[in-house]
Amino acid sequence: MQWVGKACISALLLYIGLSMYGIWTFTGETELRHADAALVLGTRLDGEEPSYALRERINHAVWLYDNEFVETLVFTGGMTEGGLISEAEASKAYAVALGVPEQDIIIEDQSLVTRENMEYVKKLMASWELDNFLLVSDPFHMKRALMMADVFDLEVEASPTPQSVYSTWAEQFPFVLRETLAYVGYQLTFHQAF
Repeated sequence: MQWVGKACISALLLYIGLSMYGIWTFTGETELRHADAALVLGTRLDGEEPSYALRERINHAVWLYDNEFVETLVFTGGMTEGGLISEAEASKAYAVALGVPEQDIIIEDQSLVTRENMEYVKKLMASWELDNFLLVSDPFHMKRALMMADVFDLEVEASPTPQSVYSTWAEQFPFVLRETLAYVGYQLTFHQAF
């Protein structure tokens, strides 16, 4: 009977290891296509300003907009504890400063995690008259983000930032480990968390 427990633990560790490898090597890059909007997933702020990671996402979305791959930018992300402004509001202000007209920006400012980003966008997209999106996030976040978009039946194409803000192995490993645990946890809890 002990061998069954060891086999289960070994299988779980193998699954986690393969998931981590998949996240580390997954680029999510596809041929750029036109979509109704760029769906930009929020991430933490530095005070009231977008963090470096969020600025990279916004810059990529603005590039998609400027090059006419999308007509609208959708920024997601609520206000974290102790915050003064939502991630979505900070993203909008940054994009406007880069020259995007306010009327071409929509914000979803209630979500705090990736699952909520997708859930709330799904609920609101009909009122926005949007059908499909280019999904913008960090390359290491993209695999889990695509899985969650699929759970909420969102029509998305991956459009990761051209490079990760996590450039060294020492920076990448903790982020990839966190993404792996969230990805595996989400699958093992049948899409109930994260």
